[in-house]
Amino acid sequence: MDGYGAAWGIIISMTIALASDHAGFELKRELNERLRRLGHEVSDCGPASDGSCDYPDFARAVAERVAKGECARGVLVCGSGIGMAISANKTSGVRAVNVYDSVSARLSREHNDCNVATLGARLLTAEAAEELLGIWLATPFLAGRHALRVAKIEA
Repeated sequence: MDGYGAAWGIIISMTIALASDHAGFELKRELNERLRRLGHEVSDCGPASDGSCDYPDFARAVAERVAKGECARGVLVCGSGIGMAISANKTSGVRAVNVYDSVSARLSREHNDCNVATLGARLLTAEAAEELLGIWLATPFLAGRHALRVAKIEA
């Protein structure tokens, strides 16, 4: 990968909760391997196969691990990423974002300190998803004026 793919090299190792539904199962497997190769500890929250399943169950599993502080970040994969984001955002302490381009990946971290990223397996190639996840993981929260806004979200 070129461009933002280089961001993968500067990420501090962290524990990441990862899950998908049936539509995102293959992409989840690829991301799991990539994250582990880079030294991250991955908590795979399912599913164990690509059989039909309900994404809210897996979104909740990841969101709860992130909200409790068991995992630093969460990654969810479904067909579009939209349903997973809606579901994960029902958990207090979670700020989930559907990452679809480099700007959404970067700004969601810089301005919103998002702690869960959702990806659309039917909308992104594996290479694009890996690149966006690399940007998202490597981008720090800017805090400053944004910290007050994030605190208001949490309140």
